[in-house]
Amino acid sequence: MDYISIDEAAKKWGLSKRFVQLLCSNGRIEGATRLGRAWMIPHNAKKPIDGRTKAARSKRDADMPLPRKTPFLYMTDLYNTPGTADSVGESLAYNHEAQVLFEAEVAYSRGEIDKVYDSANYLLNKHSGFYAVQSAGMLLAMCAIWKGDIEMWRKAKIHLSEAPIKNDSDREVIELAISAVDIMLYSVENFPKWFQIGCFEPLHEDAYPAAKVYYGKFLYAVGYSVATGSLKLPGAEGLYVMSSVPYTLEPMICWAKERKTVMSEIYLRLTCAAVYHSNGNDKEAIRHIDRALSLALPDRFYGVLAEYCRTIGTLIEARLKPIDENAYNEVKRLSGIYAENWSKLSSKITGKQIVSSLSVQNRQVARLAAFKLSDAEIARRTNMSLPGVKQAIRIIKEKSGLERDEFAAIL
Repeated sequence: MDYISIDEAAKKWGLSKRFVQLLCSNGRIEGATRLGRAWMIPHNAKKPIDGRTKAARSKRDADMPLPRKTPFLYMTDLYNTPGTADSVGESLAYNHEAQVLFEAEVAYSRGEIDKVYDSANYLLNKHSGFYAVQSAGMLLAMCAIWKGDIEMWRKAKIHLSEAPIKNDSDREVIELAISAVDIMLYSVENFPKWFQIGCFEPLHEDAYPAAKVYYGKFLYAVGYSVATGSLKLPGAEGLYVMSSVPYTLEPMICWAKERKTVMSEIYLRLTCAAVYHSNGNDKEAIRHIDRALSLALPDRFYGVLAEYCRTIGTLIEARLKPIDENAYNEVKRLSGIYAENWSKLSSKITGKQIVSSLSVQNRQVARLAAFKLSDAEIARRTNMSLPGVKQAIRIIKEKSGLERDEFAAIL
């Protein structure tokens, strides 16, 4: 069979080279084969239907399977190059449901929560396919955090549990999805046993990038719970569990980088940075933050960065401001909204009074105190003076009404 290159196909069909490359990556060109970094396209391959044309729009109401079997399209290799999120969304115009879903996920990453809310409800009201319903339900739960809305949170979990299952594998996905929603508030109790040991075999391999992201969050939450004493594991206490987490996360980051799953790499790096920061290893935390910023900024993924400001805000802000002050200001604005409403929702669900009025520095002091570190160790970790740490502890006690060994309850 004769083949043509990306350049030749672009000239033949009147498209940009970048768009033809995206079409190949998304499986839109029949027979296209990757050879190293280049694509080989059959010379007689047909030009894919442009989803923006009248003919394509007339097919939009017909259900089509998503191009990947996973609740999160943006964590797959569909999005494989920083700065191309909008182009990838355009390339999915042939599948309206996939396009709405992908663009909603991108909007979430940017902190555009009202757009996410509208898209999630559209997909749920349309009674979309299984994976689209799962993703829409999870997006709705994520919106609930940004809005501090417990009714929206409950509605999201109902939608997840009522997704149209066809087999046992779908049931496993539902169980994992509900647990993944809970992990947003550091609840680790409900994850299925197979997932807790790092087994992803019940899932379709398209879902592996997202599964790795949530497994990283699970490990961090377990380490945090053990360090604060809210979870008891035989033979483990303090930061012991947390210090072992990078041995799992670092290989997963390399996997995500090799597979060019950009969004999963961003999340995994930020989670790993949070782990290193908790362990007092800011040098390694900064290594991952800098790489995450280089991946996130080209597509303005400020919402993702704002999420992690609750745990590594001082480091993110310090690394971001010299690079892009406008991005820094937007992330700081979004992180304030996220932190306040995350605390509001968590308080409603757990019955604990989460304090959202702490400064970034005092929150860091409270977290380290919850890890049972001494004032001197906290001062070393935060570059504060010993009197400054003691003053911060007094402020935290006054605002929370709790003693030092209860600080974990307000975070």
